[in-house]
Amino acid sequence: MLRAGVALEDITPEQGLELAGYPHYPRNNTGAHDPLYAACMYLNDGKKEVAMVTLDILFFSKQHVAKVRSCVEEACGIPGSNVMISCSHTHSGPWASGRLDIESLEAGKEQPKEYVESLISKITEIIVKAKTEAFDAKFASGTALCGAESGVGGNRRLPGGPHDPLVSVMAVKDMDDVVRGIFVNYTLHPTFIHEWSTVCTADYPGYLRLQLNELEKDAVIGFSQGASGNQSSRYYRQGESYDEAERVGRIIGKAAYTVVEKADWKSELVIETANTIVEVPIRDFGTEEELEVQVARDKAVYEELYAKYGDSKVREEYYLWQNANLKLLGSEDQLGYVKMQKRGINIELLSDEVPAEVQVFRLGDTCIVGVQGEVFVEYALYVKAMAGFGTVIFNELTNGVLPGYLYTPESLVTGGYETDTSMLDASFGKMLIDGILDTIEKVK
Repeated sequence: MLRAGVALEDITPEQGLELAGYPHYPRNNTGAHDPLYAACMYLNDGKKEVAMVTLDILFFSKQHVAKVRSCVEEACGIPGSNVMISCSHTHSGPWASGRLDIESLEAGKEQPKEYVESLISKITEIIVKAKTEAFDAKFASGTALCGAESGVGGNRRLPGGPHDPLVSVMAVKDMDDVVRGIFVNYTLHPTFIHEWSTVCTADYPGYLRLQLNELEKDAVIGFSQGASGNQSSRYYRQGESYDEAERVGRIIGKAAYTVVEKADWKSELVIETANTIVEVPIRDFGTEEELEVQVARDKAVYEELYAKYGDSKVREEYYLWQNANLKLLGSEDQLGYVKMQKRGINIELLSDEVPAEVQVFRLGDTCIVGVQGEVFVEYALYVKAMAGFGTVIFNELTNGVLPGYLYTPESLVTGGYETDTSMLDASFGKMLIDGILDTIEKVK
C-alpha cells in the first residue's frame, strides 16, 4: 500500500529584502501582493521513500540543498539523495543563491543570510511533517495541453519556435477519495510581473494554485518549472499585469485539473531513484580587449534602436530595442566576468554550483527528471521523447543552479542575452543529456 504525505509553508520574506529576477534593475521589496510557498509531497512504497519540494523563488543554491538533505536525514531518516527541491522561478521573490550580474558582483552583494537559514529550516520542517503525517494513498499522473495555441506562452527567442505545451501533473488522494496534493509542472517563465514591481508575488503560479484550491480546497498545490530557458510570454501575452498573470495561471490550472478529473488512481506504486554527477565545462570568452570592442558595438546598436523606437507603443518596435538592450547587457556581463576572474573575485554561481547533479525518480510509469539551472526547451523535448516512460516530468532549477543558461549550440549563431551571459561551454548540453538518459536507464 502506498503511503503519501503533503505539507505547505509560507516562505514570504519580511519587507526590505532585495527581489531577485531582474538583477539589472535592483529592487527591495515593499511588501507582498500574494504569499510565496514551499510545498512538499512525500511518497513511500514500503521499500523506498522520496520527498519532492517546490519553492516559490527564483533560485535555490546547491549548497543550501545539501544542508536541507543533511537536516532531513538526521530528522526523519529520508536519504538525502531521495530529496528533490525545485523552484518555480518567480522573478518577484528573494535571492537564495549567488548571481551572475556584474553590477551586483562588483558591489559585493550577498545572499540574505537570515532568510536563507529560515528557508532551510522551513523546508526541513515540511518534509518531516509530510512524512510524519503520511496516510494510505492513491497516486495519479498525466499531462494536458496548454500552450501558444491558448495564448499563454512559447519561445521567447524565436516566435513560433520550439516550445513545450504540456501541463504535467502528479496528484495524491486519501482512501476517502479526498485529493490531498496536486503538483504541477509547466514550461513558462513567470515574468508577467516585471521590474516595475516592488512587491513579492508568485506570478502566474500563484493564480494556478488559487484555481486548483477553488476546485480542491484540501489539496496542497506545488509548482515546478519546466525547461523554460528560452520560453516566456514575451510574444504572446496581452500585457504585463496581475490581470494577465491571473488569466494565464487560471488557464493552466484548469488544464491541470482535467488530469485529476480523468486520472487512473493507483494504490500501489513502484519507486526507484538514481543520481548522477556531470562535470561542467566553462567557456572561453576571449580577451578583455576583444570584449571591449563587442560592448561598444552592441551599445551603438542599442542606442540607435532606442532613439528610433524608445517611445513606441507598437509591440514589434518595442522588442527591437529591448532585445538589443538584452544583448548589450550580455556582452557587458562577459566583459565583467573576464575582469573579475583576472582580479581573483569569486563568482558564487560558478564556484557553488558545479559539478552538476542529475536526479531521476521513477514513480510507476512516471519519470521525474531534476536538473540544475535554466535549460533551453529543446533538451527537455529530446529527453521526453527518448526516456521511454508514459509521463516524463522535466524539472529545471532543481537541486541547484548553473553558471548561466544551458543554451543549444545552434543558438550561439544568433546570440542574445541567454547565450551571452552564460559561462557554460557549448559542449555541456550533450554531456548533460547523456547523463540524464544514462540515469533514467538506472531506474527502469
